Amino acid sequence: KHKDTSINSRQRLMLNKLLDGFDGKLKSSKWAKITKCSADTALRDIKDLMEKGILKQEESGGRSTNYELIEL
Repeated sequence: KHKDTSINSRQRLMLNKLLDGFDGKLKSSKWAKITKCSADTALRDIKDLMEKGILKQEESGGRSTNYELIEL
C-alpha cells in the first residue's frame, strides 16, 4: 500500500524498528533520541507519517502521546 510513499531516512529508520518489534511505546521523545534530531523535527516526522496513513495515535492518550503503526 505504501511502497510508493516518499519517506525520509529518519522515518525509514524508525519504521524499520517498529516493523522489527520495537521495545516499548513510541513517543516523539524516543524518536528524537534514536534519530538524533530535535523534538520538533521528530513531531513533524510523526505527523507526516500520520497524514500518510502509516502511523496513528494510540487510544490511551493522557499526558504523553504514544504512536503505533496502522495495521494493513
